[in-house]
Amino acid sequence: MAQPTVLFVHGALVRDGAWWWGPTADLLHERTGVSSRAVALPSCGEPDPDGTVRGGGLREDAAALRRALDDVSDAIVVGHSYGGTVIAEAGAHPSVRHLLLVSSYLPEVGKSQGSIMSGEPDPVRVRQDDDGRIVVDGYDEDSFGARFLQDADAATQRAAWSRVTSQDVRAFGTPTTTAAWEGVDSTAVVCIDDRSTTVALQRSFAERATRSVDVPTGHHPFISRPDLIVGEIEAFLRV
Repeated sequence: MAQPTVLFVHGALVRDGAWWWGPTADLLHERTGVSSRAVALPSCGEPDPDGTVRGGGLREDAAALRRALDDVSDAIVVGHSYGGTVIAEAGAHPSVRHLLLVSSYLPEVGKSQGSIMSGEPDPVRVRQDDDGRIVVDGYDEDSFGARFLQDADAATQRAAWSRVTSQDVRAFGTPTTTAAWEGVDSTAVVCIDDRSTTVALQRSFAERATRSVDVPTGHHPFISRPDLIVGEIEAFLRV
């Protein structure tokens, strides 16, 4: 049987999904030969594979995922954080075999990313910049690393900080119109040492998945412990 393609949908306020996904993509290919690609999110200013810069918010991000799914016949989709909201809004697609949702949102219809984030006890601080886009507020390389990548080395933290970017406000303010995670086999990865998204919020979303697994990591296990994420993808390949 042909192997599926893994599509990775990264989180909010960062760019260069291929870098964030890289450690897991490399290990996955080494172990299984499975190919993968990171979906570029227009709301983060990322261009399409052909170089077109579309811009836009949640709906345009969801459309980018749908176009990526149109290019493959069999896909495992991996969403991280805001990436889960993109997956939800993308709608049902016949190419999707499984979903892997890493410290990820599984919003109900009518919920926006921003409304959920603002309900956290210590939400990630953001503000609008002079262009009306959303940026992280009050973080520097050290404080960003300590919150989001405390289990990664200093060089990785620096590289991550260099990829923090602004994002269209509509990525945060647009309510979802569908919940594509419904009816699809899925695993939710709960990161129990996450300093960004509370474990309580992660578990509330994980209850909507087919199954869940706890990992002893911060917010980005696909960087700090790619073996754990590859292991979950391998479980899908055995189904």
